[in-house]
Amino acid sequence: MKTILAFLLLAFVPGTSAFAPIHRRNNMWGTSQSPSHLFANIIIAGAPASGKGTQCEVIKSELGVVHLSTGDMLREAVASGTEVGKKAKDFMDNGKLVPDEVIIGVVKDRLGGNDCKQNGWLLDGFPRTQAQAKALEDAGVAADCFLFLDVPDDVLVERVVGRRTDPVTGKIYHMKFSPPDDEEVLNRLEQRSDDTVEKVKVRLEQFHANVDAVKDSYTDIMVSIDGNRAPDVVSAEILETISKMTASA
Repeated sequence: MKTILAFLLLAFVPGTSAFAPIHRRNNMWGTSQSPSHLFANIIIAGAPASGKGTQCEVIKSELGVVHLSTGDMLREAVASGTEVGKKAKDFMDNGKLVPDEVIIGVVKDRLGGNDCKQNGWLLDGFPRTQAQAKALEDAGVAADCFLFLDVPDDVLVERVVGRRTDPVTGKIYHMKFSPPDDEEVLNRLEQRSDDTVEKVKVRLEQFHANVDAVKDSYTDIMVSIDGNRAPDVVSAEILETISKMTASA
């Protein structure tokens, strides 16, 4: 993987907005300069069990971008006591869903942080709806690329239904792809109550209904990645895709 990044080249322009794609040299592959990582603002989407978590870790490790999920950003904003964090806390303390306008405020504040400005960011699973995508656009938040991990539903169902958790260690196994070698561990594995075929299919229907609308908001920067392959093969294509998208930004 590191060898791929040895060829990723860019020019950073100081003072560029955290919310707009950075202008880069057109000849990313031909220049002799070699920075330590590629600057990119990325949105990634994928259904449950699509491998999104694994790929986010790879992108973060290889590119040095700031990995952000809405849950983490909300908790951080509340803990920091920011203006928008206080608003979010009021809803959370009363057991209510945090409305989109508050979430967008949290996201915008976080993307304006120095680490995101300097290293780029990776929005994990957000926006989830077309309304959120429109609100991000209205707030001036723009990405270099939108990555969609495409995995057939039958494969996703198999991945989810086969998952088991060791209640002692918390480690997650899969009965087909990565079962435990120890029979004692095997006998104590537990399945989550919502990891059934029926419930997974409902979650997938909801996901597709929302993500299709979100994808329509990013047609000019969206790339569909075949996620039904070995993780390292998927990672290689993702990194190559990001390099090409940011080179043309």
